[in-house]
Amino acid sequence: MNKAADLAEDARDGGSVLRLSGALAIACLRDLPNRLDAVQGPVQAIDLSGVDHMDTIGAWTVHRTARRLGCEVTGANDDAARLIAAVGELDEPVSIRPDHVHPMRRVVGQIGEAVTAAGSTLVGLVGFFGGTLVASWNVLRHPHRFRVNAVVQRFEVVGVSALGIIGLMSFLIGIVIAQQGSVQLRQFGMEMLTINLVGRLTFRELGVLMTAIMVAGRSGSAFAAQLGTMKLTEEIDAMRTIGVSPMEALVLPRTLAVIVMMPLLGFYSSIVAVIGGGFLCAVALEIPPITFVQRLREVVPITDLWVGLIKAPVFGIIIALAGCFQGMQVKANAEEVGLRTTAAVVQAIFLVIVIDAFFAVFFTWLGWN
Repeated sequence: MNKAADLAEDARDGGSVLRLSGALAIACLRDLPNRLDAVQGPVQAIDLSGVDHMDTIGAWTVHRTARRLGCEVTGANDDAARLIAAVGELDEPVSIRPDHVHPMRRVVGQIGEAVTAAGSTLVGLVGFFGGTLVASWNVLRHPHRFRVNAVVQRFEVVGVSALGIIGLMSFLIGIVIAQQGSVQLRQFGMEMLTINLVGRLTFRELGVLMTAIMVAGRSGSAFAAQLGTMKLTEEIDAMRTIGVSPMEALVLPRTLAVIVMMPLLGFYSSIVAVIGGGFLCAVALEIPPITFVQRLREVVPITDLWVGLIKAPVFGIIIALAGCFQGMQVKANAEEVGLRTTAAVVQAIFLVIVIDAFFAVFFTWLGWN
């Protein structure tokens, strides 16, 4: 049976020495913590040479007393010394309530964190793009590693399955553009210019842009959720273990599918939007369809079509990379899947709009107005 803990104090010149004896265990401490709290300095050392046994509570009692009195601990055996050192490493002050921070400082800190996160994400996207290029080069060198079935399946998911929702969205957008444009142009007696507005705006900008936003919401989020779930279930790690590159098997087919389907979906969206605009012109402005088509051919240059078709694959690359990159960053728990999926959609839409602005300036510089 362990002996109860006891305390003896030896007075010396310049301070006293506290000698502990017995078992410094929770069942044997009794009133020792109170007696130690009553000790006032100066104290030179706490001697543990008489201690038979020590548990975590006893080590914490010794460490707390030594810290309060500012003295050293002597006479401890190896096990006791290691236990006291371990307790001391975990002794960190914890505040129940967070420290008050000035609102301006908090706002500046949050802005700094956001900028840092955006910079690290951009660097990660560039690195991920480089990894995709390396995977593409490896597939070109070894064509038998190209997964045709995976690409064709993504064609259906990204393209065919999206025709309905993109068509409905584009038709309604065409109606809205024609209706709002005609209301404003009627003030000047130029309702016929509604055809110019619908044709140029849909083929050059809104057709491919709205398609990119819709694909980012449908396919970009799906890519992030799929790859994120595979990361959680360790399927991607298993693929690496058996010698299959996740970039070639998962990322490359999705990226190729979006790149190929985006120009087709963008053209389809523009045509349906023009049909929607023509429908409203026929109903509200009494412009016959044949007149609408003839006027459309006169006012819409072929460069507007090329502008939309050139931007579409670039938007596709951005959407696929953002979705796959965020999916590959999932770790720890299922909550990450939702967070990364949301981040993939937001980043894809943001980058698409930014790149679209650069394209607008670039094509204006080229004279494709």
